[in-house]
Amino acid sequence: MADGSRVMSRDTSERRREITTMVRTRGSVQVAALSEMFHVSMQTIRKDLQYLEERGVATRAYGGAISTEVVNAPVEPAIETKRVSHTEAKERVGRMAAGMVKPGESIMLDSGTTTLQVARFLPDDEDLTVVTNDFDILSVLAQKRKIKIVMLGGELRRRNMAFYGAQTVAALDDLLLDKLFLGVDGLDTERGITTHHEPEAQLNRRMVETAREVIAVTDASKFGKICLHRIIGLNDLNALVTDTGAPAYIDEAAERLGFQLHKA
Repeated sequence: MADGSRVMSRDTSERRREITTMVRTRGSVQVAALSEMFHVSMQTIRKDLQYLEERGVATRAYGGAISTEVVNAPVEPAIETKRVSHTEAKERVGRMAAGMVKPGESIMLDSGTTTLQVARFLPDDEDLTVVTNDFDILSVLAQKRKIKIVMLGGELRRRNMAFYGAQTVAALDDLLLDKLFLGVDGLDTERGITTHHEPEAQLNRRMVETAREVIAVTDASKFGKICLHRIIGLNDLNALVTDTGAPAYIDEAAERLGFQLHKA
């Protein structure tokens, strides 16, 4: 009996060591795949991942776990910090993205300091309708005299000066928009576009459903970062607008996943 316990303990330790190596080399693992690989139940794998999380190796995510070395954006920067970081790149991205808007279109600007730049460079066209949940974007658009503005209500989250909640989501029910310009906290070719705030992820997914085209806008600093809450995969994008500092692998990803890539 004692020998059997030692063998089981050794098997568990070896399996957890292998999973640890996989997490660190791949960045993430999935419960179902590990269960099949090691010929153990998914419940056993979940216990293994919990063990790794307790030791700071991984962070549990839906259906698996992500390396703590990869979840490299654990704390959302304050809005004041975001406003002054990578400003030149964000301006170039915003200008290029604004140039993609056609007269007569209805668009949505997600919250964020890069989408704020899109708002800055939009033409002041009376045939253009802009929907947003971002207070700062509203302030910029209000200075333009012709653009039609639709502000989504809800509860103000002061950390990023945007509105969220059931009321915000419900306001999208009757809207059909031409383009959504989606802000980015983290962008990874495997995990997709992610954010720090769960209500933001929920609202963003609803925004995606309302738009004919989904265009992500981000400076190059967000590549390779993974936040806790997933919004969409890159295969759900129609286009990505970024700056010339973007890593070379995003060109291959664009071709493989079928979205247009624009570098400002």
